[in-house]
Amino acid sequence: MPDLDKAAEHRYADSNGVKIHYAALGPKDAPLVLFLHGFPDFWFSWRHQMDALSKNYYTVALDLRGYNLSDKPKGVENYDMKLLVGDAVAVIKHAGRDKAIVVGHDWGGAVAWQLAINVPEMVEKLIIVNLPHPKGLTRELANNPTQQKNSQYARDFQKPDAHSKLTPEALAALAPADVRPAYLEAFKKSDFEAMLNYYKRNYPREPYQEIPTVIKAKMPVLMFHGLKDWALLPGALNNTWEWLEQDLTLVTIPSAGHWAHWEAAPLVTRTMELWLSR
Repeated sequence: MPDLDKAAEHRYADSNGVKIHYAALGPKDAPLVLFLHGFPDFWFSWRHQMDALSKNYYTVALDLRGYNLSDKPKGVENYDMKLLVGDAVAVIKHAGRDKAIVVGHDWGGAVAWQLAINVPEMVEKLIIVNLPHPKGLTRELANNPTQQKNSQYARDFQKPDAHSKLTPEALAALAPADVRPAYLEAFKKSDFEAMLNYYKRNYPREPYQEIPTVIKAKMPVLMFHGLKDWALLPGALNNTWEWLEQDLTLVTIPSAGHWAHWEAAPLVTRTMELWLSR
């Protein structure tokens, strides 16, 4: 699997002057699958899924801005959700397409939801790993004391000096042992202040308020949720179907935590393949 880095083609898209790195694998004329990673991570998060799906799809996984080989602009305003969505759009266009199957985890899931809601013509199908719909998450933050308590980490990340407490070694320790060296190298190239700007700019702040109305996502949606995820509790998944126009497939995984696409890689990957081939 570490050889995936060598097998992939590494390219850069321009997103209004910000260079976004992405790794691409698979036949270029096949349907495009765009992968968006979360915190703390980089494109290699999707190694299992790229390895399997690249037989029939053009798989493209980007480094979100601030991470690894992508640009790291200074200033919290440069991590606004509209700009993050713009980065995904730039990569889809750079890959020569006008739409993609979009897959996101954690912050990448947040970007994927917003891309699907606000630029629906570019999202053919949507796959989300461990990131509830924004309305579900804000509802739980507003009303669920356990979710409020478990989101303390996000409030800590919103503090001005929070990035000074992070190290490449500590973040890489979250990755599976066999790929930890690759993660350590990627995090040494990343900007911790930029990583936490996602929380400062986009994560809800107290007093928490539920999003009052939603624009319904127009495409079929597949969601995975590792039930051992303490940061994003599964109660936020309830009523997701009310905010979608098409079918929802929800796969809950009792044995997995926040990184369900690593921790239950065979199940997640095979389910993706089957769902996409319907």
